[in-house]
Amino acid sequence: MGIIPKISEAEWEVMRVFWSKPHPCTANEVYASLERTTDWKPNTVKTLITRLVKKEALGFKENRRVYYYYPLVSEDDCVRAETQSFVNRVFGGAAQPLLVTFLQEEKLSRSEIDALKQILEGKEE
Repeated sequence: MGIIPKISEAEWEVMRVFWSKPHPCTANEVYASLERTTDWKPNTVKTLITRLVKKEALGFKENRRVYYYYPLVSEDDCVRAETQSFVNRVFGGAAQPLLVTFLQEEKLSRSEIDALKQILEGKEE
């Protein structure tokens, strides 16, 4: 994993659209995907895309004066980087307090508990 750019909450919304598409998208396609869940105008979406290009989170290609954008970073890599940043900021880099806080606050199903046990047991190996 190379350097993953820090992206804002609004930029995450835009990136989720790109990650969900199997092909490059225009700014108008991204706007159409977001207009049901946001009150953003087309220029807002274009500004966010421009920022993501500058941060090297998105790349683009031009075809007949139409720009098609595509992700340069994976969702998994961004989630990992954001998680690590959060753990460092809030818990001083220690995962245990994060897990304790999470487990004390969340209601978990039996299958979720079993899955977590398997992960923890795998860490012992």
